[in-house]
Amino acid sequence: MGVRAGDVEIVNVVAEHESNGWRFDVTLKHADEGWDHYADLWQVIAPNGEVLGERVLAHPHVNEQPFTRSLSGVAIPEGLDTVSVRARDTVHGVAAQVYEVKLVP
Repeated sequence: MGVRAGDVEIVNVVAEHESNGWRFDVTLKHADEGWDHYADLWQVIAPNGEVLGERVLAHPHVNEQPFTRSLSGVAIPEGLDTVSVRARDTVHGVAAQVYEVKLVP
C-alpha cells in the first residue's frame, strides 16, 4: 500500500533481542515542517492490535531526514514471532503504512 503525500514513512526497522526484552531501531522519513507538522510517534504492535511499545518523538527533525530512533526493553509475548510498526505525524495522524517485522531471537 502506498504512502499518502505528507504521511510519515517507515524506511527500515531493526529488531534485536536483548537481556531486558527487544530493542527496535526505527528509521522514519517525513517532510517535517516544524512544530506544527512533524513525525511524533512510532509504535510496536502485536497481531491482535495490542500496543507493545511506543517511542514518542519530542521534536521535529526538519534537517535530519531520514532519522532513526530506538526503543529498548519491549516485552514480546511468548510465541510471538512477528510484530508490526506504525508511525504517526501531528497533521495526518497514524499513517496507512504498516511495517511487518519478523523477530529472530
